[in-house]
Amino acid sequence: MYSMSVSPPSVTAAPELQSKMLSMGLGNHNGEVAEFTKATSVPLYVTYNDRIRPLLDTVDKLRELKVMEEGIELPTIVVVGDQSSGKSSVLESLAGISLPRGNGICTRVPLIMRLQQHSSPEPELHLEYNNQIVHTDEVHVTQDIEDATIEIAGDSKGISNTPLTLVVKKRGVPDLTMVDLPGITRVPVRGQPEDIYEQVSEIIMEYITPKESIILNVLSATVDFPTCESIRMSQRVDKSGERTLAVVTKADQAPEGLLEKVTADDVNIGLGYVCVRNRIGEESYEQARKEEARLFESHHLLSRINKSIVGIPVLAQKLVQIQATSLAKCLPGIVKKVNDKLSVNVSELNKLPKHLANVADAMTAFMRILGSTRESLKKILIRGEFDEYPEDKEMHGTARMADLLNNYSKELHQRSTDTAGKFLMEEIKVLEEAKGIELPNFLPRTAFLSILQRRVKEISNTPVEYVEKLWSYIGAVVVFVLMFNSDGYLQLQSCTKRAAQNLISKMKDHSVDRVMEMVEMEKLTDYTCNPEYMSRWSKLMAQQPSFKQNLRYNDKLEIEGVGEVEVGHLREYNTAMLEKAFDMRMRITAYWETVLQRLVDSLALHLVFSVQKLVNGEMEKEIVIELMGPNGGGIERLLEESPSVASKRERLNQSIKKLRESKEVVGKIMDRIDTPNGYVNLGL
Repeated sequence: MYSMSVSPPSVTAAPELQSKMLSMGLGNHNGEVAEFTKATSVPLYVTYNDRIRPLLDTVDKLRELKVMEEGIELPTIVVVGDQSSGKSSVLESLAGISLPRGNGICTRVPLIMRLQQHSSPEPELHLEYNNQIVHTDEVHVTQDIEDATIEIAGDSKGISNTPLTLVVKKRGVPDLTMVDLPGITRVPVRGQPEDIYEQVSEIIMEYITPKESIILNVLSATVDFPTCESIRMSQRVDKSGERTLAVVTKADQAPEGLLEKVTADDVNIGLGYVCVRNRIGEESYEQARKEEARLFESHHLLSRINKSIVGIPVLAQKLVQIQATSLAKCLPGIVKKVNDKLSVNVSELNKLPKHLANVADAMTAFMRILGSTRESLKKILIRGEFDEYPEDKEMHGTARMADLLNNYSKELHQRSTDTAGKFLMEEIKVLEEAKGIELPNFLPRTAFLSILQRRVKEISNTPVEYVEKLWSYIGAVVVFVLMFNSDGYLQLQSCTKRAAQNLISKMKDHSVDRVMEMVEMEKLTDYTCNPEYMSRWSKLMAQQPSFKQNLRYNDKLEIEGVGEVEVGHLREYNTAMLEKAFDMRMRITAYWETVLQRLVDSLALHLVFSVQKLVNGEMEKEIVIELMGPNGGGIERLLEESPSVASKRERLNQSIKKLRESKEVVGKIMDRIDTPNGYVNLGL
């Protein structure tokens, strides 16, 4: 922070900043900076302006290229202040020209002021706005600014966020680029919108929020600083004040207590204060500077303020120093952001579908899309490769289908628990109803089939439910891959999606018919040649002697394949019936494992077969039929690029052109900076 204590009239720059400037080659050890303010007749620029100018020109060119629209912030001195705080007067003093004045908001658009030291005695001024350049002069600049403002913001008293650039090339001005923003007002005057405060605040916050912005806060000496709305706004984005410089205007109107205000710094201005006296009436700018110097030298209160923080020349010096430091600090980051953004946009443009000029191109693109889709689906649904979507588990097709089949198997077993009531009672009742004139201990097949059919019926909905789940998953994967590979061809996407959904629906219906047929076959007959059936039945039947023996003394028994069951109710039945019922139950238990295994294995084999058919031919055939059909529009539809893709392509091309021009601009200055004889090594 700059010193603000009372000191002798000699002026020096702050040691840290002066050291920084010297390290940049901005200034020298012969007192170049110190000599700057010894006399008010010295121009507002210093001899290192010719070294700052290339850096500033680079940033100005980037601003002209509108690189900020690409999210790349530029170092900018932003001038803010409450209405009637004296902003325009300060800028007039720095530029040496007149600006619009009057009651209410004079600045109704962001005014970018580019001040350039000029070797010619004749100044050159021009305005840039709405893609046009309007030359002007010191006599007409005020009216021309007002005319340009009306063209941009209308002839009422409303404001606009569209900037107006004023270029001033004049001998004696400091090399600066500043953005003057509308003054803050809370109460709208006639002709202004009711939300004028909100509109102004939004514009100001947009400009001062970026960390690259230097805030030049213009305060009137006649008000309490903590009550200034501009202070409140700047503190919201720069709490430490490290990028805020305060200019105190109207020092001659309220000299009492001004020293205490700027030394106490109750509002945390990190870059310090500069107290100024603006031009009054018809004074020339030279006369105004002499009167300012006399005021701070002779006034009994103002003369006590340190001379290093008073006067327009000091303000110009500090702004140039701050600007140079900010440029040197931000330029490497700007270079990196331009390169990064350019790389991202080029990559994004390359990912867009190629623009198709004729039917041959369209057919090539169509075949490429089908081929890419087929290869991706083979990886996902057949080979079990997931390198294309390593993090998206939903796209690991074979694993997800296996999970669904495993869950299907578990649910079949869970739904197959015994719900027939007390142990062996169902078997006993069925045997009693199926008995006939027959040999003793003969097990009627009709009894076995009756129990089997009941159990199959109980689980008959489960295979259908899982077939629908499996095909819903497969359909989602197929549509996703198709849409991904045809991204950008909106006309083709609608057609291929419709074809894929129709095909998936057909195959799902076919699979449902298939599993319903499998269920009906299990109801129809009891058959297996699997030796495991006899092995399981023999193992289960080995429990029969123990069952008969323990039945007399226990009400509950543990039966392998069934679990713990109540058996007390069975004592009233004769041994022959119990033996038949137990045998029937063990046959059903052993055979049921075979039934469940067939329902799972058959569905799995059918699914794999169906997916192979889908990927290896059915999908392409269905898409071609759909595309060439009456509602498909033919291959020529691919020639019609979707508006969204065309717009995106145009936007990316414009952005790449802008960024490449920006890269060329910053490349030239970086080449100069990085040379052994350059100004400063920025570490690139």
